[in-house]
Amino acid sequence: MKFKMMYSFLNSDIKNIEQTLEETVHAESPLLHQASLHLLKAGGKRIRPVFVLLAGKFGTYDINIIKNVAVSLELIHMASLVHDDVIDDAELRRGKPTIKAKWDNRIAMYTGDYLFARSLELITKIEKPFAHQILADTLVELCIGEIEQIKDKYNFEQNIRNYFRRIKRKTAILIAVSCQLGAIAADVDDEIHQKLYRFGYYVGMSYQIIDDVLDFTGTEKELGKPAGDDLHQGNITLPVLFAMEDAEIRKEIVKVRENTERAEIEKIISLIKGSGAIEKSLTVSDNYLNKALKILNDLPQNRAKKTLNDIAKVIGKRSF
Repeated sequence: MKFKMMYSFLNSDIKNIEQTLEETVHAESPLLHQASLHLLKAGGKRIRPVFVLLAGKFGTYDINIIKNVAVSLELIHMASLVHDDVIDDAELRRGKPTIKAKWDNRIAMYTGDYLFARSLELITKIEKPFAHQILADTLVELCIGEIEQIKDKYNFEQNIRNYFRRIKRKTAILIAVSCQLGAIAADVDDEIHQKLYRFGYYVGMSYQIIDDVLDFTGTEKELGKPAGDDLHQGNITLPVLFAMEDAEIRKEIVKVRENTERAEIEKIISLIKGSGAIEKSLTVSDNYLNKALKILNDLPQNRAKKTLNDIAKVIGKRSF
């Protein structure tokens, strides 16, 4: 079953969110508006809004309220992508020019800041100070994650614990909070939104590990960028950390820098794929996925629960 078919019963609400996203990124500055719209039109899976909506189904579901959470969190995700592209000096995002490539770094940074600001503006429509605090804490964690990633570029001495902490801050926490805030906006009990947070966290960890695996196993067409690009940019992911347990492979990996030739990167990709590191990484992803599915067992039975289960399995098992 295709990913979007799993939540087709939410199609009208997803369209509502898309329309609200487009309205929200409108800016008085034509340049800021064009840059924001360029990113929005590049597409995306809209995973976070989908989790917001599904979590809201465990309580009193009102799309006119809950869409503010969905759009707010998607804007934060978009803003983080814009900033990531500046940090990584990335030319492509989903196979299309990034904002920094189409305009420049300054426009990209201001666009990201604008999207963050619009996100905060939207969340104030949820009249729950607790929700505002959760979002504020999430933004702090995201920023720390960005700084940690910069600090750890080409740091081949970092350990697996560093990696897990980084992907929690950069990916898992936003998916976790999407589930939690969607539920809070629907007035669920504390126990339910806390379980949904943990579900989202485990799914988010599995999701990012799979992404990091695909960076080595996917094609340039599938990735929208060259395979192994994360490593080339100095981002040390789980497959790399596992591969470096082999002393001979480690000697080759630690030589990687921005100016490393593409042929050398291809050689290292082959070494990583042949080292067992991909399989070990997938096992870790499976462990997180199983924890997420176990938490779902404790939630009330409804259509959203089944859909969350199906989506989690697709995320954890996707080949692309």
